[in-house]
Amino acid sequence: MTAQTFPPAKFQSFVEKADKKHVGPRLTALRAAMAKAGVDAFLIPRADAHRGESVPASEARLAWVTGFTGSAGLAVVGARKAGLFVDSRYTLQAPAQTDTAKVKVQEWLLGGISPEVADYAPKGGTIAYDPWLHTPGEIRDLAAKLDGRARLVPGSNLVDTIWTDRPDAPVSTVEFLGHNRAGQTATDKIAEIQKSLATDHADAAVLTLPESICWLLNMRGRDVPNTPFVLGFAILRKAGQPTLYLDPAKITDDIRKALDGVARVASSRTLPAALAKLGKAGKAVLIDPASAPEAIAAALKNAGAKLVEKRDPVLLPKSRKNAAELAGMREAHLLDGVALAKFLAWFDATAPQGDLTEIGIVTALEAFRREEETCVDASFDTISGAGPNGAIVHYRVSDKTDRRLAPGEIMLVDSGAQYLSGTTDITRTLATGRPTAEQQDRYTRVLKGMIAISMARFPKGTTGAQIDVLARQFLWQDGVTYNHGTGHGVGAYLGVHEGPVGISSRYTTPFEIGNIISNEPGYYKTGEYGIRIENLITVVESATFPGYFEFETLTLAPIDKRLIEMKLLTKAERKWLDGYHQRVWKEIGPRVKGKVKDWLKEATEEL
Repeated sequence: MTAQTFPPAKFQSFVEKADKKHVGPRLTALRAAMAKAGVDAFLIPRADAHRGESVPASEARLAWVTGFTGSAGLAVVGARKAGLFVDSRYTLQAPAQTDTAKVKVQEWLLGGISPEVADYAPKGGTIAYDPWLHTPGEIRDLAAKLDGRARLVPGSNLVDTIWTDRPDAPVSTVEFLGHNRAGQTATDKIAEIQKSLATDHADAAVLTLPESICWLLNMRGRDVPNTPFVLGFAILRKAGQPTLYLDPAKITDDIRKALDGVARVASSRTLPAALAKLGKAGKAVLIDPASAPEAIAAALKNAGAKLVEKRDPVLLPKSRKNAAELAGMREAHLLDGVALAKFLAWFDATAPQGDLTEIGIVTALEAFRREEETCVDASFDTISGAGPNGAIVHYRVSDKTDRRLAPGEIMLVDSGAQYLSGTTDITRTLATGRPTAEQQDRYTRVLKGMIAISMARFPKGTTGAQIDVLARQFLWQDGVTYNHGTGHGVGAYLGVHEGPVGISSRYTTPFEIGNIISNEPGYYKTGEYGIRIENLITVVESATFPGYFEFETLTLAPIDKRLIEMKLLTKAERKWLDGYHQRVWKEIGPRVKGKVKDWLKEATEEL
C-alpha cells in the first residue's frame, strides 16, 4: 500500500518495484547494454515524450533504475559511477529512495541539465540519450555547456532493452466535454490557434503536450495518474482540420464519431511519415523547443522543413479560462471545501489522541473527497508531512517513511483533486498542540505573504516575477526565505501545474483575466517542521480602478488560527482573514451539518 490510492492499481504495483534494492542489478545490466552500444554514459530523465508531470508506469524509467519517484530529475550512468541530479525540492527524498553507495545524489539549480554530467564519461567520450525524451533547447544548451568535454549521441533507449517486465502503454477511456464545461467549441479554438500560426509565419504546428491537445479538442482521458490526459500528438495546419495521432488501440468508432468534422484521427505509427511529408514540402513548422521531443525537430529538419521555434501556441489561450471553465472551477472548489471541512473537523478531533499516521491522514482525506461522486482522481500525490517530514517540500509518504504524528507537532497537508468540474490544489498547516514562539512567528510571516498576494492590485502588463517579492518580504525581514516558487498556473480539469503564468522570478508572461494561479509561500526548518499555506486565485478586473487587475480567491477552507502570532498582523490583514473566513462559512456552512458544521463555525469565527 502506498499513500495515494487514487491512481490505477497497475501504476501502484510499479511504484512498489521502484526500490533501492534493485538499483545495483539494474545499473549492472544497463552498463552491459552501454558497452554493447559502444557509449560511455547514458542519460535517464524523469520524462516521457509529452513532458508530463505525471508519467504512465511504462515511461517511469528514472524510478525503475534509481528508485527515485520524484516528479523531476535526471540520472547519468557511466561505466564506473552514476549520478542522480535533483532540484532543491528533492534533496532529502532522493537520497532516501536510491542506493547512495552506487548513485551520487547531486542538487542542480533550474536552468537545464547540469554540465556535471560530463564527469561520468571520459574526456571526449560519448553520452547517449533518447531524443524522444529530451527537447531541442535542452540538447543545445547541454552541448554548449559541455564545450567539447563529451559528445552527445542520440539513439534508442537503452533502459528499454533491459526492462523485461516493462508495463504496457496505457489505453484509457476518452471523454469529450460539452459546451457547458468547455465554454468554446473545438472548431472555434482551432480557428483561434490557426490565426496565431499565420502571425508566426508557420504553415503548421506540431503539438506534443497532452494538455494542449486535450484543451484544443475538448477531450480528456485517463492515461496517466492524477491528470485527465489522453497521450498523443497532433499536427495543426494553418487551414483545414488538424490530425490527432494516437496509439491504434485507442482509436475507436466513438472517438472518430466525436471528432467527425473537427479533426482527423490517425495512428501514432504514421507520425514520422507525416513529419517527413511536411519537410519534403518545405513547410515552415512551429515547434516548442522547450517541450517538443528533439526527435520530432530532427525529423522535420532532416526532411527539409523550416523550423519555427516558438512557445506552444495553445498555452496562453488555454491559461485564459472562459466563463464556463471558471464556473466549473468555482464549483470544484465548493465541492472540495465540503470535503476539506469534514477532513479538518475529523483531524482536529482525532490528532490529539496520538494515533494518526501520515498514510492514515491521506487515506481519510481521500475518503472524504470520494464522498462526492464527481471526484475522479487526486490532482497530485498528496504531501502529508508530520513534524520534520513537513520540511521536505515535495515529500511523498510511503510504507517505509510513514510517520506517526505526535501531539504538539505541526502537520503539513498539500493536496488536490480532479472533479469533473475542475481541478483543486490546497495546502494547510495544522496545529496539534501549543506551537512554539518561533513556529508562530514563521507561520504568521508566511500567512502575511499569502495575504499580500491575495490583496494585490496591479496594472495590466504585470508579471509574476514582479509581485513575487510581496509574498517573501516578511520572511526576508527576518533573514529567511523559501526555495520554491510562490505560485504556478493551474488548469481547468487539466494539469494542476501549467504555464505560462505563475508567481516567481522565472515567470515573465503578464497576467491576463481568467488566469488561475496558486498562492503558496512557505517556510521549512530541516529536521523540525514545515509551513505552507496555499489557496488558488484567479485574475479579475478591478472594479475600482480601470486598467488594473486583482485576484479572486477560489479555495474555500479555514486557515488554522491557532498558529497565528496576532501582534504581527496588521488591521488590514486581520480584516482580510476575517472576510475570507466569513465567506467560507457562508458558502460551505449550508453544505455541512452536525459536528462538522459546529467545527466550521468555530474555525471561521473572527480573530
